[in-house]
Amino acid sequence: MSDLSQSLSASVSGMKAQATRLRLTSENIANTDTPGYRRKTAAFERVMNAGQTTGQVKMGDVKLSQTALERVYDPTHPLADDTGHYDGSNVDLMIEIADAREAQRSYEANLRMFDQTRQMSSSLRDLLRR
Repeated sequence: MSDLSQSLSASVSGMKAQATRLRLTSENIANTDTPGYRRKTAAFERVMNAGQTTGQVKMGDVKLSQTALERVYDPTHPLADDTGHYDGSNVDLMIEIADAREAQRSYEANLRMFDQTRQMSSSLRDLLRR
C-alpha cells in the first residue's frame, strides 16, 4: 500500500472514530436528565494488520461509566423512594461539552489531512502525465 493511500486510510479511520465519539457524546448530553442513565464511553484501538500497526484507529466497545449516579431529592417524582430520592444520571455536562469540542476538532484535523493528501495525489498524477 502506498504512503498516500495509507495516509488516506488513517485519516478516514480517524474521522469515523471521531464521528462515533461525537455520537456517544451527543447521546450523553441528550440523556443528562434521564433517571438512571449511565454515561457511555469508548476508547480508541489501533488497527493491526499481520502484527503491524497500520496507522488506523477504531472505536473499542462502548462501556457504561461506573461512577455513582447522582441522588436527586424530589418527593413528587414517580421514581422517588421512601426518603424522596431517586437516582439521576452520572453525566457531567461540562465534560461532555469539552469532549464534543475535542472530537469536533480532531475530526476537522483528520479532514484537513485527507484533503491535503488528496491534493498531493492529484498533483502527483498531473506531474506524471507530463
